[in-house]
Amino acid sequence: MTFLSVLPAFGAQYKAALVADMDSGRVLYQENANVQNYPASLTKIMTLYLTFDALEHGRLHLDDYLIVSQSAASASPVKLGLSAGSKIKVEDAIKALTVLSANDVARVLAENLKGGKEGNFADLMTRVATEIGLSGTNFENSSGLPNDDQLSTARDIALLSMAIYKHFPQYWGYFGIKTWTYNGKTYTNGNRLLGTYSGCDGMKTGFTNKSKYSLVATAKRDGHHLISVVLGAENKDVRASVSTQMLNKGFAMVNSADGFTQTYSAPSQSAEVEYKTYNVPASTSSAPTFSAAYNAATGAVASNTNYNKSSSGGIAASSGGAGVQFGAFSSRSSAQAQVNNVKNKIGVNAVIESAPNGMFRVRANGLSESSAQNIKNRATSAGIDCYIFH
Repeated sequence: MTFLSVLPAFGAQYKAALVADMDSGRVLYQENANVQNYPASLTKIMTLYLTFDALEHGRLHLDDYLIVSQSAASASPVKLGLSAGSKIKVEDAIKALTVLSANDVARVLAENLKGGKEGNFADLMTRVATEIGLSGTNFENSSGLPNDDQLSTARDIALLSMAIYKHFPQYWGYFGIKTWTYNGKTYTNGNRLLGTYSGCDGMKTGFTNKSKYSLVATAKRDGHHLISVVLGAENKDVRASVSTQMLNKGFAMVNSADGFTQTYSAPSQSAEVEYKTYNVPASTSSAPTFSAAYNAATGAVASNTNYNKSSSGGIAASSGGAGVQFGAFSSRSSAQAQVNNVKNKIGVNAVIESAPNGMFRVRANGLSESSAQNIKNRATSAGIDCYIFH
């Protein structure tokens, strides 16, 4: 049965859907991808993004212990059932989110990462979402528990998921864990495709009464890594079936002789991305790509810093907790070319850092928030893709 003949059977049973290529950022097919919905536990993807960022920059370590507050212990289910005053190791906290989707543990991470207040963490979540390029997302908590002001879109959730894949590949494996045992109890991942769909390696489920059933699913086959997002499905069967069909059609398109090419040509970061419903198979030239805030070839997210003129006439970073990444490259020579490009176009002295996945990142570190934003704006105006990180 073909993709288009199957989906209408479910059309009234879900609110939005999308399938895209993880490596190129190219959207292969979408329905209502820019319509806001309640993200439910897909919210935890951003909580994990900020957790991974803290790990990468040494603010957290996998074997650190996090303290459980009374507020966290009293979170509504689904939860791990931690008691106030107890502790949980960071790595276990990550698994509690990716496998069980534990609301109490999401709050533990939020409170430990941002001064003991989940509201402060939610503000950070929304700010970073904007920096990554999410245009229709607002966060009010770290877990996805019901809040009428907590909204996102299929497009934004796909973009956020790609950001984790590109920025923190060393932690990607956590999204593919099928079962996890903690304190003698074994938990099973709610992502049904992990056990039924060949090549599936993630990623996250979600449900509240208002949001209904949602699923982000990723799979790798024949050198292609695809992501599907389904929001607002009426039940678990619908979200699994539509996700499966999205991925099937995506792989059929990328493997077909007249399918799309993985060459990625990013628009300017300020450009609005237009989405259309395509008659499949979509042609190479017509398929849209995500905002340049996500650059498939470079993979970047932004932060802020104060700068001073360096002796060489460029701009050197002063001490601060933010930074700007100008891309990640498969070879040091390509990274050096970007260093030269950044210096020539905006006068910033970037450095090359080795990434855990064998890539070479080009970054300006130790920036204040205002300086990082200033650099990001100037780089964007000069046609350089970048993002702020913290």
